[in-house]
Amino acid sequence: MKFLLLLVMVTSCATSPQDLTGKMFTFPLQTNTAHVKLITTIDTFSAATVCHRSFSDLRRDHALFSLSTTINSNGFLIFWDEANKELEPHVVDKKLEYKGLDFKLNMWHSICTTWDSTSGLVQLWLDGQPLMKKFVSSTSIIRGRVSIVLGQEQDSHGAGFDMKQSFVGMMTDVHMWDYTLSACEIQKYMDELNFTPGNILNWAALEFQIVERVLIDNRQTTCY
Repeated sequence: MKFLLLLVMVTSCATSPQDLTGKMFTFPLQTNTAHVKLITTIDTFSAATVCHRSFSDLRRDHALFSLSTTINSNGFLIFWDEANKELEPHVVDKKLEYKGLDFKLNMWHSICTTWDSTSGLVQLWLDGQPLMKKFVSSTSIIRGRVSIVLGQEQDSHGAGFDMKQSFVGMMTDVHMWDYTLSACEIQKYMDELNFTPGNILNWAALEFQIVERVLIDNRQTTCY
């Protein structure tokens, strides 16, 4: 019985898709345990787009989005490398580097990352600006049982967390598509206009599991 009560305390499940419009996840502590698991039944991707907004004051490495499979630990990872001051998309365990970015602390950043296996190209968008398309790999696809995590970086499928790579801050508007989103749709997302919601992950109908201390709070807005 004590074990059951402990499990209920540290793990919270959304039993059905939940509308998080106007909400955000707050990750208040540096840990190697607290995270949010995003649930999907899709296990094969030949293309993808991931968009999210984050706010942090971290001056160290941290993961912003981590998709791992039973085949590739870094199936689709978005990672901030503090030493080199660069955003690093990883696709099918291959890393790209985007340097020279104005990635300021204590402000919201909107990031979208697209990838297509046919061309092998990845493109990063930061705060409304498209960055250079880069080649990662052609013909490689993401396959295997999927584990998607916010707040931690997976060194193995659903595990291998390192507190010094954990995310501390706020995160909102997480969407994922199984295709490359058009530039116009990405711009609509960046400008917080009406856009096509993710067909894999949709912030307005999100199925997720919170593990340990991650809070759902109202998103902060500016008063005029």
